[in-house]
This record gives sequence, structure tokens and C-alpha cells, in this order.
Amino acid sequence: MTRIAFMLMALWTIAFYNPILTKAQSEGLKIGAATKIITPELDSWVQGAGVPKKASSVRDELEANGLYFSKGDFQLLMVSCDFAGIEPDLNVRLREAMGAATGILPRDILISSTHTHGGPSLLKTNYLMPLDTAYMKDLLPWMVALAKEAVAAAQPGKIGWAEGETQIGYNRRLTWADGSHSMHGDASRKDFAGLEGPDDPQHLAMFAADLKGNLLSILYHNTTHPTIFYADGVFSADFPGEVRKTFRKEFKKSLPVLFLNGAQGDISMENMLDRKSESDEEKMKKITNLVVGETMRLYKNIEYQTDPVLEHQYHDLKVKVRLPETGTLIRSKEILKRIDEGENIRGMEMIMAFGSVHLQETFGENPFDILPVHGIRIGDLAIVTQPCELFSQFGLDIKRRSPGKSTIVVGMTDGYNGYCPTIYGLLGGGYSGSPISWTRLEPEAGYKIVETSAILLNKVWAK
Repeated sequence: MTRIAFMLMALWTIAFYNPILTKAQSEGLKIGAATKIITPELDSWVQGAGVPKKASSVRDELEANGLYFSKGDFQLLMVSCDFAGIEPDLNVRLREAMGAATGILPRDILISSTHTHGGPSLLKTNYLMPLDTAYMKDLLPWMVALAKEAVAAAQPGKIGWAEGETQIGYNRRLTWADGSHSMHGDASRKDFAGLEGPDDPQHLAMFAADLKGNLLSILYHNTTHPTIFYADGVFSADFPGEVRKTFRKEFKKSLPVLFLNGAQGDISMENMLDRKSESDEEKMKKITNLVVGETMRLYKNIEYQTDPVLEHQYHDLKVKVRLPETGTLIRSKEILKRIDEGENIRGMEMIMAFGSVHLQETFGENPFDILPVHGIRIGDLAIVTQPCELFSQFGLDIKRRSPGKSTIVVGMTDGYNGYCPTIYGLLGGGYSGSPISWTRLEPEAGYKIVETSAILLNKVWAK
């Protein structure tokens, strides 16, 4: 190669890897937000029911809410959807289409699920309930439109956040004198031996505003299972929907509001040590008041930043998958055969049988899974996202090792890869402990997520 050719190649390489910033890229912090109704049609399957049910009514609309940040060559679009979760392949299709429509790199688009149990059937967790493929086709253009609207709405702005505490989630894994563990149970039993793990009452609220102080969006984070209308046969965003309504009455009708759920695999709204008899609407009012009250308390003294440090890195963590034992698989196939023949086997027996067979069929020939873990820095706020129903202890461990002043650990983001229990959960067994399709990860998976999160956060802080 001649010297001139070498210099031309070098100049081309520099230009390719260090492109000249456009005017838009060189500007300071811009924020855009948007909201989109994504409610399925009536008589569609409702996700999260132990018994398969179709929706007979819509209690409140399901939504996707997006918050977009740009600064220099940094772009990030965070989307909160009223889903129980979405399978990784659908997540990839959505982020690719949204990226192509907006110019955002697809891996800089993070789709999170609130984990409402009143959403569409997007996870294969019930033998008698198919995935709603017709809804998936409708969803793609809705999500593309949301992304385009959020980017088009971007304007110079400022963000502020504050951390508080409100407990809307409690550990739901009970241990018993014989060494077994269960998801939920009667803690007044004589053989009750204590809760398996901790909970996390952290509440964080982020407020995005234009330079005049007008709110563009609210993002809040807490850790629980939104299951108020579980198995009721209605479409509902659960308490996140009611919280949105309340904020919109306070500020403006179309305000985008994002809920990012935490490490809630072993957490529920019910306090196992103090069970109360409440109607759905009573529980809804109580949880909504707690969330809105603490968020508004934090809002009163919020301090905004117009030039926060923004960084983002991710790592696709490869982990092994546990497969069912041969005896379990044989018994599970027999149960499904009896269901096919008309026997009325429902509830946990059907769920565990189907989960075992589906696990073997999906991962039997290649027992590995990919967990996308993201580390984000917004000023002094650290955000970790991962795609599992992570047990609460892991979330606490990530926060303990974070360099951020405040840290939130967000679950069911960039896909859904099922429960991720601690060693205690695996030893105790039961639902979320025994290997089924959505509790498939190797025993070390949660600990590897903690390690990966710590590495990513320290990288974005070092930059």
C-alpha cells in the first residue's frame, strides 16, 4: 500500500469511527416523552391467570409510556409497557423496528414490563392459553409510533430525581419446619419457620421538565407484584394505571408516566405476616395513595439538572439452563395427556406439568440462555436493568456495590427470562424454585447478574 493510500485509509477510518457531530448531536440535553394506548380487543386472552380466561371488560386502558434522552451522541429511549412480560424474540423485533424508524441504536431502546397480571397473553405460561399473535402484529406499529412521537417531542429540558421509601411489597416465600418452601402460605401455622428472604421498600421518582419547569414526564420505581385483578378476566394496568390517572389530574391529561418495577420475583403486595381482608378496589386505593403520596412528597423539593452525565453500557450474559429430571418429565407429559383427553386438571398441577415439558422442548438441545444486563448513569443516579423476575436479595446486593448516589434495579427489561431465585429458593423448591420453562436458569445466574451489574456500573462511572 502506498503512503498516500495508507493516509486515505486512515482518514476514512477516523471519520467512520469518529463521525463529525451533526448540529442535533452537538446540542445539550433534550428530553421527549410520549404515551400510547395498547389495549387488546375484548375476548382476548388475559396473561397471568392460573386458569385461562378471556377479557370480558376493560377496567382501565393498557398503555406504553416512553421517555427519551439525547445529549451529544448519547441517545436512550426507555419504555414502560402494561405487560406481564414479553418473550425475548418479540422484544428484539420491537426494538429493531423502533430503532429503524427513529435512528436510535436498537440496543439503546429499553422496553420494560410493569408485570401487570391484567395484560395480553405474551408469555407462554399456560397450557390452555395460546400466545396472542394477532395482538403482537398490532403492537409493532403502536410501539414504532410511540418511539417516533417521543423523539419528535424532544426539546431542551432538565431532570431531577429523589429517593424515598414506601412499602407496597413484601416477601412472599415462606419456609416450613420440614425444610420446604412455598410461594404464599399461612404464617399462623405451627410449622412456619420464617420468610425466605428480604423485601425492598425503596421508592425513587424522576421528573423530566422543560426549561420553564413544565413537567414532560414522571418516572417512578418500586418493587412489587401488580396482581390486584389476578384471574378476574379483565384488562387492567393494575395500580400503575390508577397512579397515572391521579398524576394526570394533578398535572396534565396526557402526561407520560413510567413505572419501572424492581427485583420482585419473591415479592407480593400481600404481607404474609399480617394478612388483611380487602376488596380489589380497597387494595387499589391503598396502594395508589401510598405511591402517589410519596412521589408528590419527593416532587416538592426536587432539584433539577440541565447537564447531567449520561452513560450507558450493556452485556449479554450467557448462562446455563436447568432441565427437568427424567421422572418429572414423564409424569408431566402424562398430566398433559390427561388434560388433552378432557380431564379437568387445572391450577398449579397443570402449570408445573406444562412448564416442565415446555422447558425440555425449548432448551433441551441447547441448554443455555442470554440475559441482557444494562448499566445506565444519569448524573448521580445508577440504573441497572435485567430481564428476570430477580429475587429481592440480588437487587439489594447490586445497590450495595453501586458507585451511584442512588441506584435502582429494574426487572423484566429487554425481554423476559423468567424467575431468578437465590440458592435458598432453589433448595426450598416449590413454584419459582423448581425447574420449569420460566424458572430455568442455573443456580449461579442471579449472582452472575450481580457481578455483571457491578462491572457495568463501574465502567460507566469511570468514563
